[in-house]
Amino acid sequence: MPEGRFKLLYDGECPLCRWEVQWLKRRDRDGNLVLQDISDPAFDPARYGLTREDVAGVLHGILPDGRVVRRVEAIRQAYRAVGLGWLVAPMQWPILCWVVDVIYGIFARNRIRLGRLLGRGCTSGGCAITPESPDGKPTKLLPTTVDDR
Repeated sequence: MPEGRFKLLYDGECPLCRWEVQWLKRRDRDGNLVLQDISDPAFDPARYGLTREDVAGVLHGILPDGRVVRRVEAIRQAYRAVGLGWLVAPMQWPILCWVVDVIYGIFARNRIRLGRLLGRGCTSGGCAITPESPDGKPTKLLPTTVDDR
């Protein structure tokens, strides 16, 4: 990855995630955001010290120095990379940071279901996960047969 670029590991099977990534990509005029679809069979999470379960559970990103960030911090870094850091800056404030992280956790666990409610489903059968365990990681991947509409 070229120096100075942020890599976002996103779930290409998640319709809402795809929408957000496309929106970010259109705003990435300087090429500072690298997008990696974790549903791509060639994707190897071990390259970053992660497992498929790790990356399927919550959003991850790779900073230019190789450090891994998760959840809302990955979102903040992606927005910064495309020049929209001002938009997410309030998410760093202590109380708001905690609230946004809780809301993100609920979203991450229910993103596929929310996509279906909005008329968009998975594009294949491998994008549903079980609720998170107490340590914040998904317990296992579950197959699903939802069609993209």
